[in-house]
Amino acid sequence: MPGNARATAGIPFGNGHRPLNMRDDRTESIEGHAAIVTRDAGNKLWGMTAPEPNLVLVDVLSGPAPRAAGTAEPFLYPDDLGAVRGDGVFETLLVRDGHLCNTRRHEDRFLSSARMLQLPAPDLEVWREAARIALDEWAGREGSSGDASMRWVYSRGRESTGLPTGYIMVSPAAGIGDVRERGVRVMLAERGFTLDHGNRAPWALIGAKTLSYAANMAALRYAKENDFDDVIFVSAEGNLLEGPTSTLVLVRGRELVTPNPGEGVLAGTTQAALFDIAAQRGWTCTTAQLTPQELYDADAVWLVSSVRIAVRVRSVDGTELSAPGADAEREFRDLCEEALGAE
Repeated sequence: MPGNARATAGIPFGNGHRPLNMRDDRTESIEGHAAIVTRDAGNKLWGMTAPEPNLVLVDVLSGPAPRAAGTAEPFLYPDDLGAVRGDGVFETLLVRDGHLCNTRRHEDRFLSSARMLQLPAPDLEVWREAARIALDEWAGREGSSGDASMRWVYSRGRESTGLPTGYIMVSPAAGIGDVRERGVRVMLAERGFTLDHGNRAPWALIGAKTLSYAANMAALRYAKENDFDDVIFVSAEGNLLEGPTSTLVLVRGRELVTPNPGEGVLAGTTQAALFDIAAQRGWTCTTAQLTPQELYDADAVWLVSSVRIAVRVRSVDGTELSAPGADAEREFRDLCEEALGAE
């Protein structure tokens, strides 16, 4: 949904919700970031866009059971706290060959994030049923044969009712293959807090995957405006943290190492699955406090995430990094692919 709160409105779902009473004295067009809402006479809010063939939307919570929703229907109310304050959590899962990948770890983090925000505990059976509906809707869509992303979104809901909002979206993982193969040029960027910030300020929600991603997206925009592709954050002490949408993994011989989860770092689901599989294959897997110099000393540096999976860092702040040999790169990618099905 567009971030413009004026461009969001409710559909007549259950739980006592009613759609907003729109002005009927004239027609208005409100331009949002990627859609136009037209208010026509007769107190009816018409769809924000034409139906989007490559997007699936499932309403999880507003009715007695999850149901597929039209992607041209108005969906959120203007006072939904997920839209106006980012007060909610989400997970993004890879869809491959009609199935979800690494599901259990995503579910566990979904529950943990909701608990940290003091949201009502999500009923995973309901969310699983909604995910099944989404996968069924996605099957046969244009582009459904390739990788896709499924996003679970759970917010505190309407400020006026206190009822949570939940929905699931599926869309193609467009352009992901190119970046997986090409790799990225990254810049180091100050995160603005110390490693122990989460312990000293639990309200900072370090370790929760919240909807408040504006700063992360701003960092990515800044990087691209300055001829970089991505970012690795560093703490106030100068330690390595994570990417805006990824977990940092260094390869040192037969060792994989990542920054300590919880020290300014969101626990990565892909990284956790990768480390489990790699340990079974004889690798040493370590968490540690890392400095920028260790990027230049490593045999390879990777950013791993649920949909991009594994993207090699080619350079940092303009300095080229070591490139793994073909066999070493293939082995790392194979571990990541195997980890996709890990539970």
